[in-house]
Amino acid sequence: MQKILEDLFQHRKLSRQEAHDLLVEISKGQYSDVHLACFLSVFKMRPITVEELQGFRDALLRLCNPIDLGGIDSIDIVGTGGDSKNTFNISTLASFIVAGAGYKVTKHGNYGVSSVSGSSNVLEHLGYAFTKDPDDLMRRLDTCGICFFHAPLFHPAMKALGPVRRAMGMKTFFNMLGPLVNPARPKRHFLGVFNLNLARLYHYILQAEEQPFGVVYSLDGYDEISLTSTFSLKTNDADLYLTPEDIGMQRVRPEELYGGHDVIEAAKIFTTILAGDGSKAQNEVVEVNAGAAIQIFHPERSLVECIDIAKESLQSGRAMACLKKAVEA
Repeated sequence: MQKILEDLFQHRKLSRQEAHDLLVEISKGQYSDVHLACFLSVFKMRPITVEELQGFRDALLRLCNPIDLGGIDSIDIVGTGGDSKNTFNISTLASFIVAGAGYKVTKHGNYGVSSVSGSSNVLEHLGYAFTKDPDDLMRRLDTCGICFFHAPLFHPAMKALGPVRRAMGMKTFFNMLGPLVNPARPKRHFLGVFNLNLARLYHYILQAEEQPFGVVYSLDGYDEISLTSTFSLKTNDADLYLTPEDIGMQRVRPEELYGGHDVIEAAKIFTTILAGDGSKAQNEVVEVNAGAAIQIFHPERSLVECIDIAKESLQSGRAMACLKKAVEA
């Protein structure tokens, strides 16, 4: 590791194969926490390359516990996290709204690193039981329209880096990898990222796989469509910059997206919104993200049309019904 670190600190880039092999070695617990912290710090000081991101992704997918859902057409709706905005759980709420609208959602997620409100934190608090049993996951998908993959159950390779990531308390390249390593390999993706460079990397990787996708980034730093500013939306066929006004919505103030100071408050905000009792700003933010995800199933429809589908799912109570079924399951 010392030689690798010296090379990296001299600005040498890893090839795809080198990145793959290094992460496989890390997964075996061969390196000290000090070495691992130094390694993670490299990618805080310079952008990760496409080859490095692909190599790390290859390793995690090779080492994960895969799930075969029999070819079901589903979507993952997830953000990288690590934007340090402490918003409520927008992508998780959008997932239940999309499921409530009749689409299959296979969501990948984890505990929060730079905020209290990671998807796993909130769902666990609400009583959702994590599992890696394929039959149980398939039953949940059939019953609720959504199943959740708690990353630590499926990615044992991450275990070696877990304590270091928690101690660092900041985003690392693992935040970049999370949305790309769903163990079910869903056919569609709606992913949020924390900067434009990463949006371009995702666009490149997903475009090469020829699967329907959307990648979003709000230009003031959010890894979702926050409605606080202009946002970037990259899909298979388009590379757009849109304002809230372009889709008939008003701008939202950052404080209206506050996610709470602990998991209890975050969960209360979550259930309030899903019950249809959120503020106008909260409702519109989750509806626009859910609508953008639905559009990935229907690229022939306008974003505004798809937002209307999401709005009906939320306001009718179908999204909340999905959560209740998921917890009961």
